[in-house]
Amino acid sequence: MNQKTRNELWWLIISVDYNYSRIAIADHELNGQTLTLWLEDKQDYKNTLDECLQLNITVSHLTKLIKAENMNSYEGIRMHPKKKYLYTTRIPISAPLHWYQHDATSAEQQWTREALLKNILTQLIENETYAHDLNF
Repeated sequence: MNQKTRNELWWLIISVDYNYSRIAIADHELNGQTLTLWLEDKQDYKNTLDECLQLNITVSHLTKLIKAENMNSYEGIRMHPKKKYLYTTRIPISAPLHWYQHDATSAEQQWTREALLKNILTQLIENETYAHDLNF
């Protein structure tokens, strides 16, 4: 993420008093290797997307989150093919990106985007705060 986008994200975070629930995803677009989110303050809705903060996220970041949060799998029971005993494991539905695009419901897609945004905002705050603490 470039410095300009970081600064704009910080401005948004500060303007919502660090309350992530006030940040809304006005729109989104998955295009090639980029997921674009347009962000705005729920208490200051914008008239056009041009007025919103545009955040470009690599698809690899999206797929890592889906996999890490087990969004594209469920817990189930399998039988070992040779030893014939049952065990509990995560059973994948499909690859993370395929799951997001084709298997996830629109609500699950929305939850995924919101989880991704929260993850990015949390990382930004933790990394910037940690880097700031190192300067003292």
